[in-house]
Amino acid sequence: MSSHLPSRPRVGHIQFLNCLPLYWGLARTGYLLDLELTKDTPEKLSERLVRGDLDIGPVTLVEYLRYADDLVALPDIAVGCDGPVMSCVIVSQRPLDRLDGARVALGSTSRTSVRLARLLLTERFGVTPEYYTCPPDLGTMMQEAEAAVLIGDAALRASLHDAPRLGLEVHDLGRMWHEWTGLPFVFALWAVRREYLDREPGTTRTVHRAFLASRDLSLAEVGKVAEQAARWEAFDAEVLERYFTTLDFRLGERQLAGIAEFARRTGQPAGERIALLGPEGPLGAGS
Repeated sequence: MSSHLPSRPRVGHIQFLNCLPLYWGLARTGYLLDLELTKDTPEKLSERLVRGDLDIGPVTLVEYLRYADDLVALPDIAVGCDGPVMSCVIVSQRPLDRLDGARVALGSTSRTSVRLARLLLTERFGVTPEYYTCPPDLGTMMQEAEAAVLIGDAALRASLHDAPRLGLEVHDLGRMWHEWTGLPFVFALWAVRREYLDREPGTTRTVHRAFLASRDLSLAEVGKVAEQAARWEAFDAEVLERYFTTLDFRLGERQLAGIAEFARRTGQPAGERIALLGPEGPLGAGS
């Protein structure tokens, strides 16, 4: 049921299928009407949140770590994986350990996935490709590259439809990270600007509770969510249900450990001082 907040918080919405379970329940309860919702790519929404054009919203892990002093993470809500993710992949014409010096196209919609892919190729597979950025279209990318990094719906289409047809290898970033570290990976978390939290603590907590309730409702009725999404997407309901239940929408101790490990491996000390929203205000990651 709508809570009729005194002011509508400006909230971001990633326009990829991976976030549908976090927002589907908001429409069911009517709470969506209490939000001023902005839809965009992960990269653009992160920029809007950092810039102050949004109050609450998803932020890619790389951008959160970069601007951790200005943001407070909402507990137990994120988009990540604890193993395969399905929608963050490297599609390649050759084995990854043979990409040294090869051209690798980077989809331009997520700095976190790109950073993870580069880390894996350098540190796990021991190669230094020649990277360039371009729009996330597999056909265009593979015309000039030996491999391509894709995320979101484009990655799903590439890995499930296009890559098998073209005889290309598909390497799941979440699976590779988990095999390497034994930890989950968080691609995006939800955060509130500190200044907005100071000004609207009650509204912030109401929005947080609404997102958690939306996620829980969506996962309880995941078959229905997948069936409805399949009506307008190029994937059948069975594939979408598998996708939604493969994703990890939690942000708990294991996920925080994964963030800290990624930050350590990429030289970002902010991973050790993540501020989480607590009952009375921000808490440290270990609180």
